Amino acid sequence: MELASPGAKPGTAPDSLERTRPQVGRTFRRIWKFKLLYLLLLPALLWVLVFDYLPLYGVSIAFMDYNPIQGFAGSHWAGLKYFRTLFDSEMFVHAFRNTLIISLYKMISGFICPILLALALNEIRTRWFKKTLQTAVYLPRFVSWVVYGGIITLLLSPETGLIGKLIGLFGGESAYLLVQPAYFRTILVVTDAMKEMGWAAIIYIAAIAGLNPEVYEAAVVDGATRFKRIVHVTLPGIASTIIVIFILRVGFVMSAGLDQVINLYNPMVFEVGDILDTYIYRVGIEQFNLSLAAAADVIKGVIGLALVLAANRIAKRIDPDSGIF
Repeated sequence: MELASPGAKPGTAPDSLERTRPQVGRTFRRIWKFKLLYLLLLPALLWVLVFDYLPLYGVSIAFMDYNPIQGFAGSHWAGLKYFRTLFDSEMFVHAFRNTLIISLYKMISGFICPILLALALNEIRTRWFKKTLQTAVYLPRFVSWVVYGGIITLLLSPETGLIGKLIGLFGGESAYLLVQPAYFRTILVVTDAMKEMGWAAIIYIAAIAGLNPEVYEAAVVDGATRFKRIVHVTLPGIASTIIVIFILRVGFVMSAGLDQVINLYNPMVFEVGDILDTYIYRVGIEQFNLSLAAAADVIKGVIGLALVLAANRIAKRIDPDSGIF
């Protein structure tokens, strides 16, 4: 018979180990039972590990005078030197402010437009027209910003562009809108919404398709109009999906779209168009100051994480069943 130590209390380490062993055994039996599903999951897990977690070691570049020849081991530790440099830099502060403004505008348009599009597509009863329209709004998502930016540049050209000709038809003075700071941010927000809202609406369309049709039938029997069915049935039914998408979008507030901006901006709109992504590209790639660029990217990541946690906490307080974790 095994005797407990004189100072041992019931429910301490030996008891907890005894309770843990059956749980571990059940976990392994469950993994073995669904081994084929876990095997299918393995490539995705490896992809996340290799491309999302292993590169996190590179964050240390922001805290050292990194030299690619000397590597991590040979580079000297610099502490918060590059973070102080960033906050003392007027260009960084300017890019930070532009990023917040453009990202907030994009978040509002990129959040509302897909919901409205999904609601509109759900109300179309002609099947062929609905499918054709869905395909048309999805297509821009598969066009790169290099090509899409070229199309926008041509459309906004004062000489050959459709927009310039329309302005001339209505008696206005034709001007190249892409070089005017007053219009540049609006162009970024509108073109981003046009390109992405069709793809973003897929999730909402799927959520609407999963709603119980009997609820709609009951609303029709009660005399609810289409607008009232949208307000009182559809929107509450997809509320949890809307909250999750909103939380995920909040995490990208500090990313205003490098591909879009770098293909559309020019020195004339640098004051309103330079964002953190272009600043990091310029400092890290063109000036080859990797430590300073990494420090700016760390700031982006920390702020994004804080915003996601805050948005998730607020969502949990509003609705305990919502949120992503």
